[in-house]
Amino acid sequence: MKRRLLVDLLGYTGSRGGTETYARELLPRLAALLPEVRFSALTGRAGSGPVSDFFPGRVHTVPWVGPDPASWAAGAVVGTEVFARRNGADAIWAPANFGPILRGTPRVVTVHDAIYDEVPGSAAARVQRAATSWLMARSARTADAVVTVSSAAADSISRTFGLPSERIHVIHNGSSSPVAVADPVSAIASLGIPADRAIVLSTGNRMAHKNFVGLLAALAQIPREERPLAVIAGSRLPDPLSSEVQRLGLSEDVVLPGWVSVEQLEALYALTDLYVCPSLAEGFGLPVVDALRRGAPVLANDIPVLREVGGTTTRYADATEPALFAAAIDSAVRGGRSPGEVAQGRAWAETFTWERTAERTADVLQNLLAATTVSERR
Repeated sequence: MKRRLLVDLLGYTGSRGGTETYARELLPRLAALLPEVRFSALTGRAGSGPVSDFFPGRVHTVPWVGPDPASWAAGAVVGTEVFARRNGADAIWAPANFGPILRGTPRVVTVHDAIYDEVPGSAAARVQRAATSWLMARSARTADAVVTVSSAAADSISRTFGLPSERIHVIHNGSSSPVAVADPVSAIASLGIPADRAIVLSTGNRMAHKNFVGLLAALAQIPREERPLAVIAGSRLPDPLSSEVQRLGLSEDVVLPGWVSVEQLEALYALTDLYVCPSLAEGFGLPVVDALRRGAPVLANDIPVLREVGGTTTRYADATEPALFAAAIDSAVRGGRSPGEVAQGRAWAETFTWERTAERTADVLQNLLAATTVSERR
């Protein structure tokens, strides 16, 4: 008889970035690797359609869970375990940082990072982050196994949540294969990017730890006549960075295109002279790997997790020091990159595959399901 795995996707909306990419990439692969497992998903109103597009099983919608973090948290804490018991789930996987917070149905939780405890912010933001961190810690401590996406994240989780390191499985994220764009210039024509300037690309949501404000401060340190054009993709429009761009006098030097299509992003990778990741904290730093895999030179903030995923093929500098980061951007753009360096970067990035991530995650889930079977037989 097939074992039943319930996947907690209550927080899925289709616009939450890395954790959702993780679920989309892994679940179809996991279903292929675990044909003896019946997958079902629990999601909220916002996720009903997007989850059905990729999920390899039945999708159950909880109508009172909306896109806001509060109802997502309430659903995970109250609804997931109740649904699992009523529907005979043998195990639960929560792939987006937290799920139930009490022991019950055997459970694996993927905790992507402990950023909520590492990044400063306003008093209101700190209160919200403290609540989220508490939920993550409780969920991790009561889970049967914890998966995380980097050794740096594992160290942070162990230290912050008081979790024994032997209970944490480090499984790196994968990277998607490049998609060839026949005419990159035409693909980004609608974004208003001049064709005659060096391009610095950066991507991500506008959460404070992404440190795009620090990137803008560094750009402002580069003399105007030598300054590259920065394209910072991601975010709704109007972009929250717009006021800072104006304040620093960078309106002619920064393009904020909002969310871009897959084709446009691939075109930007193809045309950029440098990909920059100024982030202060990450669980993994997938854009660094994606950029390297597409042959783009990369400059990243000098923090352990970005060194872990960027290896020796990435340049590093302190993104909290605008003058130093500006000098590193200027040097990297001027210096370019040799074909050998491009090949090395691609070879390194290609070691991070979603297939490998899925295989190792399948092992963790299979071991949990096997343990529940043994327990039932006793």
